[in-house]
Amino acid sequence: MDSSKPNADEILERIKKREIRKNKGKLKIFFGMSAGVGKTYAMLQQAKSELDNGVNVVIGYIETHDREETEALVKDIPIIPRKKILYNNIELEEMDIDAILEKGPSLVLVDELAHTNALGSRHKKRYLDVLELLDKGINVYTTINVQHLESRAGNVAQITSIVIRETVPDSILDSADEIELVDISPEELLERLEEGKVYKGEQSARAIENFFKIGNLTALREMALRLTADRVDKQLRDYMHDEKIPGPWKSGQRILVAVSSSPTSEYLIRWARSVSYSMNASWIAIYVETSKPLPDEDKARVKKALDLARELGAEIITSIDEDVVRSILKTAREENVSQILVGKPDKKRIFSFITDKEIVYRLIREGGNIDVYVVSTEKKEKKSSSLKRFLRSQSEISKYLITSSIVGFVALILYPLSEYIGYQTVAMILLLAVALLPLFFGPGPVLLAATSSAIIWNFFFIPPKFTFFIHKIEDALMFAMYFIIATVTSILTTRIRAREYAVRQREKRAVALYNLANDLSSSRSIEDVLNTTVRNIKLVFDAECALFLSDTRGLLFNTYAKGSSLRLDPKEFSVASWSFANGKKAGKFTNTLPSAECQYYPLTSPRKIFGVTAIKFSNKIDLKIDEETLLGSFISQAGVAIERELLNENSKRAMLLEESEKLYVNLFNTLSHELRTPISAIIGTANFLMERSNEKVTAHDRNIIKEIHTAGMRLNRLVENLLDMTRLESGRIKLNLKWYDIRDLVNNIIKDLSDEIEGYKLIINIPESTLPVKVDYVLLEQALKNILYNAVLYTPQGSEICIDVISNKEKFEISVSDNGPGIPDEALNSIFNKFFRVENSKPGGTGLGLSIVKGFIESHNGTICAVNLEPTGTKFIINLPIFELNNKEETK
Repeated sequence: MDSSKPNADEILERIKKREIRKNKGKLKIFFGMSAGVGKTYAMLQQAKSELDNGVNVVIGYIETHDREETEALVKDIPIIPRKKILYNNIELEEMDIDAILEKGPSLVLVDELAHTNALGSRHKKRYLDVLELLDKGINVYTTINVQHLESRAGNVAQITSIVIRETVPDSILDSADEIELVDISPEELLERLEEGKVYKGEQSARAIENFFKIGNLTALREMALRLTADRVDKQLRDYMHDEKIPGPWKSGQRILVAVSSSPTSEYLIRWARSVSYSMNASWIAIYVETSKPLPDEDKARVKKALDLARELGAEIITSIDEDVVRSILKTAREENVSQILVGKPDKKRIFSFITDKEIVYRLIREGGNIDVYVVSTEKKEKKSSSLKRFLRSQSEISKYLITSSIVGFVALILYPLSEYIGYQTVAMILLLAVALLPLFFGPGPVLLAATSSAIIWNFFFIPPKFTFFIHKIEDALMFAMYFIIATVTSILTTRIRAREYAVRQREKRAVALYNLANDLSSSRSIEDVLNTTVRNIKLVFDAECALFLSDTRGLLFNTYAKGSSLRLDPKEFSVASWSFANGKKAGKFTNTLPSAECQYYPLTSPRKIFGVTAIKFSNKIDLKIDEETLLGSFISQAGVAIERELLNENSKRAMLLEESEKLYVNLFNTLSHELRTPISAIIGTANFLMERSNEKVTAHDRNIIKEIHTAGMRLNRLVENLLDMTRLESGRIKLNLKWYDIRDLVNNIIKDLSDEIEGYKLIINIPESTLPVKVDYVLLEQALKNILYNAVLYTPQGSEICIDVISNKEKFEISVSDNGPGIPDEALNSIFNKFFRVENSKPGGTGLGLSIVKGFIESHNGTICAVNLEPTGTKFIINLPIFELNNKEETK
């Protein structure tokens, strides 16, 4: 069968891909190393060319950054008006997807793909907007820098010391129909920065001092060039695979090294790594598994070689095929390999020399345009003879004696009967015996039995007897035919048996994976997943198993998961901790902490490491290649299942939290509104009684009435805080911004809190030159009241409380300070959190006041912070945004 012909599944997959491409829009990405290289300009230039050719092009979102050349190009292309979104009383502009879909253009220009949309937009990220446009069949041009790719953001942060927060998944770049690299030298980019063509004024100077350093730009440029080259290479290989084009196309260097059970495989792998590094090429290590059984020594050698290749950075491919050369060449053409490395056949190993030599010659003969390098391997220490190695590779030597004895025993029985049945019949019976031997023995013993049976038949049964000389030509031909038939039959039967065994093993692995997947799919909790994993590993691998998960801090939790049948001492658990921390297997039969009693595998999913699997095999023998692959699949499936259950739990927790929050808000609203009426009645009655001049009301009664009034005011303040908090959390606050004199606002606050601040020394510093401030009077008044009341509540009577205002064209700052005991340094970052109270603080208060202050100030786009004063005291500093006073506006 021709392996180059696609099967039905491949044809169906290609049809599906073409249908998806046909119905979706095309994505072109203008890719660069950083801002300022000219991505937006290049995109606009190409869009202008498309527009001139009659294509319906519109601008969905473009940031010109006040660059004259960019703004000149924008004028020539139709623009879809941006969608205005009000957030915290600030009007933000985002791309209007609905307007674009309604217009239905052929091509949309979308700048800054990694941008995070404002709250209230349809999608959280702009790349999701682009994906929706593509799904609707609209083509998109977009721009992105290398630092905004998810896989590169960490590396960029390490290089530049700047954390990249806006990222897009790499799959966006993978799915792009075209990537255009916009590249300039770092020197040219710095020159553009100095000329003000990237950023203006001080922003440009800060950029040069921080991000835009020559070293940073060089590293980013290399990253962008390498990533683009890798993507193009992958696209080329995908294209060749989809179109069934026989490779290679030597557009780049790609090396494949063939791994076998030879002792020289490790040297060959190191040689391949050295060559790939010097050529700056990617490389692959391939092992082809056949039905021919390997002794444990050879299996261990193959496993060790593949582990070494993996450690050195190779892509590992294992395939199953009876024809090793065909499998190697098929993989080489699919992966667009330019060079194949194989080891030079070892003449000292007689039997392997014949097969290895044939493999090398076939690779050279059938490789076509692929270069084949035959590497002379280093001299190894003296090995056992080839004959002994061959005998050992087939089974124990005793099996050779058994098969020979069986043939001799059958011949002994037939010898006295040969006079009656004839020597031709004897040949048929001996041939039957030889044909049955492959059912129980390997090819070596069977081949020896076939040879010995032919010799015995010739010597003891063919006339003249007891001599190897054959008189009749027909007997000589019969002897030759007997020998050929016996040999071929034994070899073919052995191969069929070996293939049957291989099929059974593959079926066994497939059934084991199916059972695990079926059990995991029916699991309803993490405990079920862990129990299922332990049970299946114990059943399939005959091993004791324990699972450990990480805690919320990302540390391995020293508690056994449900179903764990293995117990570890502290020394063994330290090995598990190392495996978890480094994300690599460790323990017995590995190169890391091999003295451990168990093997440890990190429990991973595509996104993170969840824990560690500890396994102790009962036979104390290292796993075979296929068994380790199966175990890896088990652990991977378990990791994915754990991630699924964690996501389900998080989803349930989020839903419960959302429902609890709704109940909390509704309860607070109801309770607060229900309390306001009786509280107002209590305060009103207390005021009425206090204002009465009836002589019958004694001084003691007046003190009681005053206490009732004070308690009512405190309760009213608490209810107001609860209502304010629910307004903040629901986002229903709408600012009524007007110009006010800050002196009037402060005077009103002091008047309202006159009873509370009685006994305190109040100092107010508001210069006469203080400018008006544009604020929501009610919200700012409430915020300052809360701060002032907080100072009164937590400082002793007689303390100083200062209110200072600094006003100029650059800032408007209000500060409230006291000389009380202050706030512990470790609590300064938490005092604005909801319901937070300092430990061992004075009773009173709910922990809501300062949280409300922060919400009100931030709704003005202002900031608030708290600092401790020397020697004692605390200072709250409010900074409000500056507005230009219009002559037509009235100052309150």
